[in-house]
Amino acid sequence: MERHVRLFLNKLSFASIAIASLILLLLFLQTPQTCIPPNSPPKPHLKFPKSSCDSTPRQILSVDKKNKRLWSTKHWQNNLSSFLNFFHALRDLGLLHNHTKVLCVSAGAGHEVMALSQMGVLDVTGVELVDSPPLVTRADPHNLPFFDHAFDLAFSAHLAEALFPSRFVSEMERTVRPFGSCVVVVEECGDDEVREIVGLFTKSLFVNSVNVTLTGLKMTRILMKRVSSR
Repeated sequence: MERHVRLFLNKLSFASIAIASLILLLLFLQTPQTCIPPNSPPKPHLKFPKSSCDSTPRQILSVDKKNKRLWSTKHWQNNLSSFLNFFHALRDLGLLHNHTKVLCVSAGAGHEVMALSQMGVLDVTGVELVDSPPLVTRADPHNLPFFDHAFDLAFSAHLAEALFPSRFVSEMERTVRPFGSCVVVVEECGDDEVREIVGLFTKSLFVNSVNVTLTGLKMTRILMKRVSSR
């Protein structure tokens, strides 16, 4: 009896192996060379990979094409318009002119850099931990690669995200000339929070703080005047 059972199980195993092999063979033979329907124009760059090691070449967009696509989005244009309005208010205060040398610290993708350039400001430098050419170059906001007093105005909308806020502010102040300006924008806050931020500036005097709207967010703009030449 046991012998018959073993023979049956062996036959069953052979049959299962044969069926599985046949299925795998059929799948291999029917694997499409492309994801495109047969009646579509040939597109060899869309070949369906046969393995994880398939090194089918991919089309790589140039930086110029990527930027053109990014800068044409509604989100980018809305943020750009918001920064334009913000900097026009600074121009009305007499803080910005075409020949003002401006440093944008933690400039992200560069909305503020583009806005200032479109306003006619000729010398705008944007820095961030990750560069976004051609608007923003790579630099550590806590250790800026610029000489002392190199700029007329330093601006940042990302002080709240700094790992070391006092060092961040110290570097902004260091790079601004005496009687130049430091402008920071933070989440909308009250007098106590403003005083705390102002306290980070050791070489500047507080001018004013104003609630503004920037990129659709309620923010507080804090303006400081650099006075010490040390």
